[in-house]
Amino acid sequence: MPSTGIREPLPQAHARFAVYAWVVLAYNLAVVLWGAYVRATGSGAGCGNRWPLCNGAVTPHSPGVATIIEFTHRAMSGLDLALVALLVVWAFRAFPPWSPARMGAALSAVFLVTEALLGASLVLLEHVGKNASANRAYSLSTHLINTLTLLACLTLTAWWAGGRAAVRPRGREVWLAAASLGAFMLLGVSGAIAALGDTLFPVRSLAEGFAQDANPAASVFLRLRMWHPVLAACVGLWLGLYGVSCVARRRDVQLGAGIVMSLVGIQLAAGMVNLLLLAPLWMQMVHLLLGDLLWISLVLLCATMLTPPAEKKGLKPVF
Repeated sequence: MPSTGIREPLPQAHARFAVYAWVVLAYNLAVVLWGAYVRATGSGAGCGNRWPLCNGAVTPHSPGVATIIEFTHRAMSGLDLALVALLVVWAFRAFPPWSPARMGAALSAVFLVTEALLGASLVLLEHVGKNASANRAYSLSTHLINTLTLLACLTLTAWWAGGRAAVRPRGREVWLAAASLGAFMLLGVSGAIAALGDTLFPVRSLAEGFAQDANPAASVFLRLRMWHPVLAACVGLWLGLYGVSCVARRRDVQLGAGIVMSLVGIQLAAGMVNLLLLAPLWMQMVHLLLGDLLWISLVLLCATMLTPPAEKKGLKPVF
């Protein structure tokens, strides 16, 4: 029988797994935010260019503030590996073969491993601290794309565990979803590089910042810092239109599309505040958190648009 996207009552084991999967996703958001804190405080070199050891030791001795910040991030990442490993084992025990929840958990593990390897490469290549080379921009971009992919896999794992149907790519919906997700990734890359520019080249006024950005000899971090707000406006407009078009085609996605469009507006406002306040650390963290929540909501909306609609028999929509 073909899937209808209907949410059936969940077995108790599946319900517990779904809760755990959402908890793992939330924990990964915390890891991402702490990683941004490491970057914003220039603490990426706190353990030296050693990995996985910290300054040549398993645990640092008489550590400074930067070392504590960086070591905390490594410890959080280590715990994350254990949490995702349990997610995979549990998924394979609780769900039948070819279940999308199994696939989501397995992909989450794969991208968590690549996340750890990319993080290690940043340390070993010394693309941390005050390094302002173009190669760091490439490393940072690759790391961010992997992070977003990891969050998407964890999100879908929790979503599928809640009884959702597997996605079925078809026609125009595929291209609209791919364009929306791709545009957000591009925006995220420009935002990460712009944020690093704020860290490496702090300014005391907007005028000084504009002068830095307009300098033809400026670093790539500064040139992208100038274009990031423009790109944000364009991508925000696209996502708003995508949300409207989703509602026009599927009435059962009104809530999900509304969340995406609301977060787009809030995120654009937060970006403007971040710019006007000259990117203080706390505002950078708020901006990043909102961006991650928007990404998760967008992934859910796209996934819903790629599944069959729920039947109209008093049943709840899939998202």
